[in-house]
Amino acid sequence: MSNAHRQMHLGAFLYGVGHHLAAWRDPQVDPGAATSIDELQRWARLAEAAKFDAIFFADNVGMATDNPDALAKNALPYPFDPLLVQAALSAVTSRIGLVATVSTSYLPPYHLARKFATLDHLSRGRSGWNLVTSGSQFEARSFGLSQQTAHSERYERAHEYVKVVKGLWDTWQDDAWTHDKAVNEFFDTKKLHPLAHDGQFYSVHGGLQAPRPIQGYPVLVQAGSSEDGQDLAAATAEVVFTAQQSVEGARAFYDGLKSRAPRFGRQASDIKILPGISPFVGRSEQEAQEKYEQLQARIDPAIGLSLLSKMVGTADLGKYPLDGPFPQNLPRTEGWQSRQALFTELAAKENLTIRKLYERVASGRGHWTLVGTASSIADQLEHWFKSGAADGFNILAPTLPFGLQDFVTLVIPELQRRGLFRTEYQGSTLREHLGLARPAHPFFQTHRR
Repeated sequence: MSNAHRQMHLGAFLYGVGHHLAAWRDPQVDPGAATSIDELQRWARLAEAAKFDAIFFADNVGMATDNPDALAKNALPYPFDPLLVQAALSAVTSRIGLVATVSTSYLPPYHLARKFATLDHLSRGRSGWNLVTSGSQFEARSFGLSQQTAHSERYERAHEYVKVVKGLWDTWQDDAWTHDKAVNEFFDTKKLHPLAHDGQFYSVHGGLQAPRPIQGYPVLVQAGSSEDGQDLAAATAEVVFTAQQSVEGARAFYDGLKSRAPRFGRQASDIKILPGISPFVGRSEQEAQEKYEQLQARIDPAIGLSLLSKMVGTADLGKYPLDGPFPQNLPRTEGWQSRQALFTELAAKENLTIRKLYERVASGRGHWTLVGTASSIADQLEHWFKSGAADGFNILAPTLPFGLQDFVTLVIPELQRRGLFRTEYQGSTLREHLGLARPAHPFFQTHRR
């Protein structure tokens, strides 16, 4: 597709009952909706009717219980296993991609490879794996560890983990299962390629029972923006979610990440970069601002402080005054390093207090917040898209389903009118939606040399 006819990719990021810290307290919102399969299916069908590339579920694998008072005031965003949810949603959708987050830190590679191969077949080629390495102490404690693994080691493991998982997905060539009753052959033994991997972190010998995924590999998604995260993304990711606050910062990230791709034998076009946005859309600027201010007014300070503490990797923020400056000398975290850097830089640049910082990031947890009409929001998205800062956007609805409905009803038609977003799906797999090639089996790549 020529640059003149290039169109945005859009993901619908479904997070609890909305991304805003106070989403569950909105009078319109059903706080229990995220645990209702009927509601989850309704949201998925809404996104598919709008022609989103994919719906996306984040996850963590534990629950922080060290502050029960804050926990009681906060909606739990990950009540269900995202892979199981996406499997259920695959039955009531037919075109939209299904991206689920699974950590490389706490699930053996064989389990992950089998689960995603299954989802790819159940959905007829619509699965995507959002690779994370898990960045919190409470997750480590959920698996019997007193301390989480160091940031750099988690990413070293992840590089090897992806290699193992791909090897398992390549157990069979695409046409290996012959099912030939006449010659009593279920599969062609010449097209079986068991994995024999002995590496620094993993030793895996054997094969996957499932046929090769319909897409070859499920689409690989990654969201780390630290140095280690960017190297992992440049080596493995096909879609990258990132938190950026300005077009200049987004453009620098976009250019920097894509320039790393050749180091790993890849092209810049192999990677689609989708910054997250939290949109408050109104039919007038005043209506949009009112929607934003009404949610902002419902933020509980304990939850705001808890969010910052988690994101910057310290439990010590409580010793600082809420209306005093955000501390600039925090020790480097072994958790979310890119988010710690973003929050610290944002506070310094805008001279924010701790309270003002959590208010600033409450709607998107560090992602870009837009407040305005469909036209003004489309203007800003178009500017980022056309100026080389994004290949599209991951939409973080402030409330569900209402924030998603606003975007679908108001913004998407404006993007379509400008020729910036599809009006119909052209393909049936997630790879086809994203314009990504289906990877050939390594057997053919080797034998062509």
